[in-house]
Formats: sequence, structure tokens, C-alpha cells
Amino acid sequence: MSQTILAFDFGLNSIGCAVGQSITGTAQPLAAFKAQDGIPNWEAIGTLLKEWQPDLLVVGLPLNMDGSEQPLTQRAKKFANRLHGRFQLQVTLHDERLTTVEARAEIFSRGGFKALKKDKVDSISACLILESWFETA
Repeated sequence: MSQTILAFDFGLNSIGCAVGQSITGTAQPLAAFKAQDGIPNWEAIGTLLKEWQPDLLVVGLPLNMDGSEQPLTQRAKKFANRLHGRFQLQVTLHDERLTTVEARAEIFSRGGFKALKKDKVDSISACLILESWFETA
């Protein structure tokens, strides 16, 4: 049974987003959401959720390379809890170590330095988070 899953790469100024299908295990980037100190436009996220009707939401969990938490870890957990509370959808957290580095490398290889726009990096990071989640689910 195919599931539609949305992934988020949480950040204080921008929250990347991607959509994927469990049957293919692949993801595609969607537009990133602007955020102010980690608070997004919840109406815009609600509109996106109505459009895609996801079965599950995956939020990237920022950790240090040794697996310990960093200041952004608790903020990402809070964002995940708010997604669940506001929209009554199942939310899971997924380790996102190195996704931003991988996203930058992928974008740079396709379009050079000029292609490294923040919103693109965040949404490609969300794709990588989701595809990594598919590999472990």
C-alpha cells in the first residue's frame, strides 16, 4: 500500500519541505517555508497538508556527529509536536546528520555556486531526510 509522506528540514529562518511516495522510496523538493525564529506560517503548512493529504510527516532531527543533542534539536522536536497537535497527523523524527552538506554538494554539482540558494538547500535536505527514512523504514 503506497503512502504519501511529507518531510521537513527544520530551521530557524527556513523550513525545507519534500514529498515522497513509499512505493518508490523517492522524494521531490517542495517550496521551503520562511520562518521567524523557527515559527512558520502555520496556515501555509495547513494548505500544503490539505493539498497532499499525507499519511505521515517526517521531521529531520539535528544531532551532533557523536549523536548528542544540539541547541536546535529541542526546537525541531517542538516543531514536530506542534505539527502533530495542530493537524492531528502522525509525526516521526529522523536523524538528519550530514543532509545539509549532501544537499549543498548535490546542488553545487548541478548548478555551481549560484545555485546554492538557501531555500533550495533546505528543500533538497528535506528530500535527503525522507529518502534516508525510506531506507530505514
